[in-house]
Amino acid sequence: MAGARVLYGFHAVAARLRREPASVSEVYVDERRRDQRMQSFLELAQSLGVRVMAVKPERLDGLAPGAHHQGVVARAEELGIARTLDEVLDVITGDPFFLVLDGITDPHNLGACLRVADGAGVHAVIVPKDRAASVNATVAKVASGAAEHMPYITVTNLARTLRELREHGVRIVGTSDDGAGELYACDLRGPLALVLGAEGSGMRRLTGELCDELVRIPMHGVVESLNVSVASAVCLYEALRQRTAPAPGTPAKP
Repeated sequence: MAGARVLYGFHAVAARLRREPASVSEVYVDERRRDQRMQSFLELAQSLGVRVMAVKPERLDGLAPGAHHQGVVARAEELGIARTLDEVLDVITGDPFFLVLDGITDPHNLGACLRVADGAGVHAVIVPKDRAASVNATVAKVASGAAEHMPYITVTNLARTLRELREHGVRIVGTSDDGAGELYACDLRGPLALVLGAEGSGMRRLTGELCDELVRIPMHGVVESLNVSVASAVCLYEALRQRTAPAPGTPAKP
């Protein structure tokens, strides 16, 4: 099929089946595997009407050379994901939630940030065109599937994009060692864009000036800062905690 790709492994193939079963044309499984995990997987695929073929392991090795495929390989269409901020804003339901990365050029850090962003429910990751790693094979591997689903918006002018977000009612919160308050004292509910800069240099001056608030992650040891992917996890999951917590005064469920 045009724009086809190969997916392999129980997790990756099952995730695609649950999300877009119509995009999977056929699934190949190891004819020797009859364990419970395989049976559960087959039930999922067959319940969705996806063609499943039991083949010899050599066929699977040929479809996914050198991969640890676990006895599961699929042919599927490339999924189209939003590539512009307008496309993302058009389909968001509820409060927008963005991660903005300013100056992240290491592919391993970018992949880890995409994985965390996906897990925390971020709608898109936004980066400047001139100061960002591209989504290559290394990023995709570290992201563990998130690079295929997470909108990755590359913008020519990050400052202009931050202003545009503010026009849409999105609050811009940046992280900085010079932040006036701590992350955990900041209200991260509602339309939000969290901005993180590169480890060491941090975000650019203009980026920081365009933030509505700058906060710092409390550090109580001898190290001065966290790796950006770790910092993004701390910030995004604190935001997720606040955004999913019951509103003050809400009675506890029995």
